[in-house]
Amino acid sequence: VSSVASKLSSEVATAAKRAINEKGVFNLAIPGGSILKMLESTSSDISWTSNTRIVYVNHKAVANDDINLSTHAKAKAGFLGAWIENGCSVLTMDGTSDAHGEATSYRGKLEALDLPLNKGGFPVFDMMLIGVGDDGHVGSLYPGREEVLNERDWVLPVSMKSPGSITLSLPLMTAAKKVIVAAGGTSEKYPLGKSAGMKRAIEGAETLSSFPAAGLRGKATWIIDEAAGSELSDMYK
Repeated sequence: VSSVASKLSSEVATAAKRAINEKGVFNLAIPGGSILKMLESTSSDISWTSNTRIVYVNHKAVANDDINLSTHAKAKAGFLGAWIENGCSVLTMDGTSDAHGEATSYRGKLEALDLPLNKGGFPVFDMMLIGVGDDGHVGSLYPGREEVLNERDWVLPVSMKSPGSITLSLPLMTAAKKVIVAAGGTSEKYPLGKSAGMKRAIEGAETLSSFPAAGLRGKATWIIDEAAGSELSDMYK
């Protein structure tokens, strides 16, 4: 288990127990990608998951049991199956290919959670987990597209690729009590780790349009390993 995964899982469990002690429920938003693997290292004590509600930061408009494309199916095959057995509830998609319809539906499901709203009218999650792509995308908010600049909607349809997807908006992501970006390790996709992306996200001269992850500055806690942080200036180490 990587140091980043261990730290992330510890942060999630700590926040969960605090939220449940305070108000009886923990509201957690999770993305697809590498963070799903990291969450598999959650300790054997998952008692807190019985009072946890999961929402997806982004999700493709596909059947919920599509193991190749569905974040829900992948999460369930990893850590989420045990969490659900323990009583964790999950806000799933309707499972259609209609990204616009899915975004509208997911907004309604979010409203039904009756979360507290911030001054901007966005629901406040206890914790928002986010991964960052090498192009700076967060959720399904990609550089150079209008979705990343949307400051009005909670949930957005994204038709850039096929199948389409839905994503939480940037103001909703940053409304959470705690936002965590986690990045670590190397892979076939990222042979040198995510060092270049982390440098651009944390200290680069970027705009939301050039590198959406820059929109998390000043809000997110960054959990990264030595490889991911290797290009950062000394002041960030």
